[in-house]
This record gives sequence, structure tokens and C-alpha cells, in this order.
Amino acid sequence: MNHASIKSARLQRVLKVLSDKREHSTLEIMTRAKAPAVSAIISELRCIGAKIDCTRRSDGPNGEPRWYYKMTKGPRTDG
Repeated sequence: MNHASIKSARLQRVLKVLSDKREHSTLEIMTRAKAPAVSAIISELRCIGAKIDCTRRSDGPNGEPRWYYKMTKGPRTDG
């Protein structure tokens, strides 16, 4: 997989949201980072060394699944 550099604006926006090391839903990340392809950006961050946990919960409307991401280690700065 090709991935963007850590200097990428979209990666930086998502990284800023995740930098508090708390859980954030896909929708929250999309909204706060203005990033429509959250799972792809998470994959790119992982490719450059970030450790990001993903949890699925059925806490949406009518028990629909939602995905939550939590960064436990940031990416390499030379990514």
C-alpha cells in the first residue's frame, strides 16, 4: 500500500484528533478532522508507525455498530 507522508494535511488533521489518546468514533473523526476516509487514513498512519486500536461497539441507533479508534503510540516523525 502506498501511504502519504506524515506531512500530509489530512493525516495531520486526524493525528491532531487522536493525539489526546482517547477513543474517538469514526463520525467524530470525520467531523473534527474533515476527513471522509477515516479507515484509510488510519491505515496510512499505521504504515508509518502509529499504534491505533480499533473497537467495534453496538451503541449506535437501534444497536447499529460504531467503530472507535484510540492511538496508543504516535507515528514516526520521518514517515
